[in-house]
Amino acid sequence: MKFATRLALFALMLLLSGCGYNKIQSLDEQTKADWSEIVNQYQRRADLIPNLVATVKGYAQQEKDILIQVTQARSRVGSIQVTPELASDPVKLKAFQDAQGQLGSALQRLMVVTENYPNLKSDQSFRDLQAQLEGTENRITVARNRYIQSVQAYNTYLRSFPQNLTAKMFGYQIKPNFTVANEAQISAPPTVDFDQPAAKTAPPPAPQPMPAASPASSPAGG
Repeated sequence: MKFATRLALFALMLLLSGCGYNKIQSLDEQTKADWSEIVNQYQRRADLIPNLVATVKGYAQQEKDILIQVTQARSRVGSIQVTPELASDPVKLKAFQDAQGQLGSALQRLMVVTENYPNLKSDQSFRDLQAQLEGTENRITVARNRYIQSVQAYNTYLRSFPQNLTAKMFGYQIKPNFTVANEAQISAPPTVDFDQPAAKTAPPPAPQPMPAASPASSPAGG
């Protein structure tokens, strides 16, 4: 019986290998690793935002609408619970993409606004943050493209015969992917406190109109 059991196990191993089971495992793990890198880069960008907003606010507090838009977009991304299962749910993945896209658009508007403030652009901390943000955006693009490719390879393999039978037997499903429409969008997470005092002095208040002279104080007519 022991020999028969071993022989059956050996035959099962050969069958699974021939049906692509091991390759499915490898491709699935690759998609998980690439997804983790996307989340990691999105989080890195999110971590830069509070300092970026605080720096811009110090020089351009009057641009509060733009700063609030960035903060709100970041909060929306942060409200989404990012789990490995999210990448397998088309609805949740789309919500994640949409939130990231909104944050990316808000950041672009913020960077355009900063062009109007020469003192801000010359600030060393702002230049450092800008360089870090640009580098992170590039890494997000690379990580997203790798994920797209790994999901494409996984899905193509799962749809092929006889791997499709193996996938069905063990419950492996086709994974949703980022769409072309979302390529121009995408990013990540938490919250900024606008109750903190500005780092620089606020613009001076507008001059108040002089009060009108009362009749009693008018000089007598000649």
